[in-house]
Amino acid sequence: MSQPETRRPNVIWILGDQHRSQALGCHGDPNVHTPNADRMAAEGLDFTAAVAGYPICIPYRASLLTGRYPHQHGILPRTGRGLTPQDRTVAHAFGEAGYRTAYFGKWHVDGLPDTPTPQGYRHAMRIVPPDRRGGFEEWTGYENNNSPWDCWVHAGQGATAFQRRLPGYETDALTDLLIDYLRARGREAAAGQARPFFAVLCVQPPHDPYAAPERWMARHTPGQLTLRPNVPDVAWVRERARRELAGYYAQIENLDWNLGRVREALAEAGLAFDTHLMFFSDHGDMHGSHGQFRKTGPWEESIRVPFIMGGHIPRYAFRHGRTRALINHVDVAPTTLGLCGIEKPAAMAGTDYSGLRTRRPVEEPESAYLQHIVPVPDADHVDCAWRGVVTRDGWKYVCQERQPWMLFNLSDDPHEQVNLVWNPAHRNERRRLHERLAAWIAQTADTFPLPPCP
Repeated sequence: MSQPETRRPNVIWILGDQHRSQALGCHGDPNVHTPNADRMAAEGLDFTAAVAGYPICIPYRASLLTGRYPHQHGILPRTGRGLTPQDRTVAHAFGEAGYRTAYFGKWHVDGLPDTPTPQGYRHAMRIVPPDRRGGFEEWTGYENNNSPWDCWVHAGQGATAFQRRLPGYETDALTDLLIDYLRARGREAAAGQARPFFAVLCVQPPHDPYAAPERWMARHTPGQLTLRPNVPDVAWVRERARRELAGYYAQIENLDWNLGRVREALAEAGLAFDTHLMFFSDHGDMHGSHGQFRKTGPWEESIRVPFIMGGHIPRYAFRHGRTRALINHVDVAPTTLGLCGIEKPAAMAGTDYSGLRTRRPVEEPESAYLQHIVPVPDADHVDCAWRGVVTRDGWKYVCQERQPWMLFNLSDDPHEQVNLVWNPAHRNERRRLHERLAAWIAQTADTFPLPPCP
């Protein structure tokens, strides 16, 4: 007698914005309490070397959805191009495999508006047309906002279209929407009408402005925070870092609490043992390290992000622990599809790392490709183009258009305090990494003018 067909698992992405990898309890930050992420990392698989290959919102998110490098999809800051109906996304692949698909929260891949909107609401009040919502079956979100107590979302089309202000704090309210969705899926499962689903919860915090509800803000006092060793002993840098980090950690702890709410909702809906959870971020935040703030630079605080595969799935069924695999933005969609037994589309450039969780062989790249294509002239952003690589054996190499810029041995110098790029003792290492960077540029058909290797 044939065995009954096994239903494909569900999968949920939960991601914050600007959440650096170092800001988790399980990654050693003494300032932050993240019991739910820590538990998920202990039960699941923690990618401690995960990277944001383009550390700013728009290109990362477009790569996340399409599985293609930023110069391949062309959705970049200040270019005006957004995701089009012709751009195939991970939601299309899931839909074609019979999955429900749903998206809740920040979108930020629709390009610039074609018509003027009121001052201050260029992104927040815009309506993303249904045919530019990435192929998601259900979609409730906003293009961009940066105001977590004044968050407007829209959904539907035609007679069912609406736009409304979320009640209270953004992370809490968007989590409520996902929980309602999970409860509906649970009712369907109980009635024998279940379809597997792929759902995304994407919140703006811990992005600036660094403020959270009072319950969380009360837990952090700027003067009592421990700064990273690479924050220079400059009064204004340290004062600003402490002030902003207090709110940042409050936002992260609130996000962690909401992660716990999602896990509880899955259990209550009877979906806990059928659902993979993936917790990550689009890029990091410098917070004073090397005297820098925000993102777009190649330093560790900017490019390293949390990335945890977990859920209530039994430990004996899937690998758990830590891995130094260099999962990048282009790898997330193929990996997610792989967890559900769906082959990645040919257009996706990334690697499927799901075998690291499901105990299947994975051909891991020995390095990951980093890019900053379009300089962003705003304050606290790096205003030059650059390309770089990080390697599994613990090196980082970065070039600007006219010269090499950084060479760090991260195994010996995790806080990047000794730049070896012009040290003749490391000439051979520099040449090796320069060749690897050149190979990435050629392999991905990038056009960056790599300088000669001295």
